[in-house]
Amino acid sequence: MRLGAYFVFDEAAAMAPVAEQLGYELGLVAEGYVTEAAVALGAAAAGTSRLGLASGVFEIPARTPVMTAMTAASLDAISGGRFVLGLGVANAQVSEGWHGVPFEQPLARTREYVEVLRLALSGQPVSYRGEHLRLAPAGGPWAPFTLRVPGARPDLPIYLAAVGPRNVELAGEIADGWIGNFCAPERLAENLDLLERGRRKAGRDLTGFDVLLSVPAVVAEDPETAAGPVRHYVSRFVSLGRREGNFYYRHLERLGYGAEAALVQERFLAGDPAGAAAAVPFEFLDRIALLGPPRRIAERLREYEKAGVTTLAVSPLNPTSEQRRHTLTGVATAYRLLND
Repeated sequence: MRLGAYFVFDEAAAMAPVAEQLGYELGLVAEGYVTEAAVALGAAAAGTSRLGLASGVFEIPARTPVMTAMTAASLDAISGGRFVLGLGVANAQVSEGWHGVPFEQPLARTREYVEVLRLALSGQPVSYRGEHLRLAPAGGPWAPFTLRVPGARPDLPIYLAAVGPRNVELAGEIADGWIGNFCAPERLAENLDLLERGRRKAGRDLTGFDVLLSVPAVVAEDPETAAGPVRHYVSRFVSLGRREGNFYYRHLERLGYGAEAALVQERFLAGDPAGAAAAVPFEFLDRIALLGPPRRIAERLREYEKAGVTTLAVSPLNPTSEQRRHTLTGVATAYRLLND
């Protein structure tokens, strides 16, 4: 199992070399509420030479597939072939409320999006006629787009972030890796079964497929104290948009935390974010995050490795840059303990 590290967008240039020196093999940048990831990934590429880089994730509704192909190819070229394209369908709030893109049939939209992406990255003219995407169809008045970025790989890896069962299965079918979240080691087997089902549909198995799990982390002596920032992180995801269109809300329901998820969202929507965070159970946080001192975290890393995770991507949720660096250092120490 290799280690990855998430960077805050305005720290990527400074933190990526630190992660590379600590032994992390992958650096990721997420797209937040007001920041995009490509600029920060470019900065991280400029300051490193070995660290793999990934979008964790680019939001599908925010970009056309051709624009995503251009961005991915550019990042791959400037990094010397170190870029992995992570994609996520987002949710109804982000898709419709922020970007004005319909959210219905998200799996069908994702499938078409990835098909267009692979066509564009291959360097072939992008002529495509689907149910949701129609680009320069044959016989139409428009010349098709053709990607020309010297140094970019035509088979650049594409990962899909997925939480719901059908979306996880789709990741296995059409992607090169899966980006999971809010997943305890003992629940990973269910996702591996879904991924294998998707791989079989495509006539393949899980050999070479990256099972990447995003895991919040806070290194501190007391695990309950460390859980504080993670409470706010989880409650924000659970409270984003309508319940029926929120994958994270439904995920907590499937795990048996339906009443807690409802309370979190009720308090958040009532203008009480602190109360919403307090309603997230510690036992849930302790299973989906790395909390406590390095030796305790080493035990958790061993659980994830045994469960079948191939890349564990650590998201340090401390409030300051110095504390985030401390968490990355502590997890790297735990990783060395795991392998001693």
